[in-house]
Amino acid sequence: MMEQACTTILVGKKATIDGSTMIARNDDTFLPITPQRFLMYPAVAGRHETLTSNKNGFTAPLPEKGYRWTATPNVEVASKGVFDESSINEKNVAMSATESVYANERVLAYDPLIKNGLAEDSLQTMVAPYIESAKHGVQYLGNLITKYGSPEGNGVLFSDKNDVWYMEIVTGHHWIAQRIPDDAYAVAANQVAIQEIDFNDADNFMWSDGIREYVEEHHLNPDKTGWNFRHIFGTDTEKDRHYNTPRVWYGQRCLTPEIAQEPTSSELPFICYASKKISVEDVTAVLGSHYNETQYDPFGHGADEDRLRFRPISMNRTQNAHVLQLRNDVDDAHSALMWICLGVPAFAPFVPFYTNATDTDPSYSETPLTLDMTSAYWMYRTVSMLTEAHYAQFVQEDVDYLKACRQQLKTMVADIDAASEKMSGDDLTAYLTKQNYAIVAEMRERTMAMIGQFITEGLTLSKLTFNMDANL
Repeated sequence: MMEQACTTILVGKKATIDGSTMIARNDDTFLPITPQRFLMYPAVAGRHETLTSNKNGFTAPLPEKGYRWTATPNVEVASKGVFDESSINEKNVAMSATESVYANERVLAYDPLIKNGLAEDSLQTMVAPYIESAKHGVQYLGNLITKYGSPEGNGVLFSDKNDVWYMEIVTGHHWIAQRIPDDAYAVAANQVAIQEIDFNDADNFMWSDGIREYVEEHHLNPDKTGWNFRHIFGTDTEKDRHYNTPRVWYGQRCLTPEIAQEPTSSELPFICYASKKISVEDVTAVLGSHYNETQYDPFGHGADEDRLRFRPISMNRTQNAHVLQLRNDVDDAHSALMWICLGVPAFAPFVPFYTNATDTDPSYSETPLTLDMTSAYWMYRTVSMLTEAHYAQFVQEDVDYLKACRQQLKTMVADIDAASEKMSGDDLTAYLTKQNYAIVAEMRERTMAMIGQFITEGLTLSKLTFNMDANL
């Protein structure tokens, strides 16, 4: 089973600067290179197919009908699994799976994981094309877990234009989901995150059948009062305090800097309220961060023991990072944007794609397994590697490049939105598909120029140089 070591951010519509909902995640594998693609899957009808996972043997029939949807699967499916990972379907329902989470041995003793249950490599494929709202996504996946069980702990993100939900599957059959309040945000990082549960509030909490009776029967609640999901089902280990909680701490530090907390605290809140409205740029800054401006930054000037103390958010093994944005200030037909980064998010841009489209540029859809600069994946990983390889010399140029990319992309999105207001139906879909190609072309020109500049400058940094008399 390929474990995913990711970082998740969820933001309600009243907490964002433009009234959109956002769910976001870094997809971190345990390899620096796991090439991925970005695809548009068409709607289906009258299908009679069975899905079989080559990762754990899970098998299940696929529904006959399904909506059009996007996905970011692996290229090397045979050995690494499909992992469709992140999507927005034609109903403007977003889903990202998965944030790996881990339950403690006490709860697993009475409801162990199911070896051939519904695993993370199949989650997106089994759910994303069939759901009509964020809450429906939780219900739909919950029913599948009841039927098939789960072989691992997973956090799954759902959103539509009104609601944002985070669902944590922790044992073979038990799970909890919480709606993020409209004026709040949340950060999660490979650890059970949800805290206090109100079983009288079905509008904001959902749960597996019998979970309260399960906890009571097996004496699993360690608290004298209350029902804290994290305390009952989660872990609280030395690994958590070095690998997981510091990422949550830093995300909250960026969005609520006025609140002082410790990076190793086991009680960092799940639901948070930012001191200012949150933008796409704020979310991508967190996903691209590495404890910037703290003693824990691996590129900083702190002591070695501090710089290497905590696992950063952005990593060289982040295979894709994404922000799934559903906007409320434009028509539904062009409101859904997937902001995708196929490079290391500390050094590469997040590129927006309208999901009301029929295909993707071949540089995204036809990623090869080996280096090929016509591929977006390899191009953005190249600019990332060059920046990190000469960080001191190149980082400011990379910062300037990313700033210029963000400015240009915002202008392009605004222009496309304005033109889209006059269109509808197939004409609009065709237009947005064409504009996605134009965005890709613009970003390719800028990025290849940056790569060329880095290579030219890098040649002057060689240690194989020697200056003598010009006549020799």
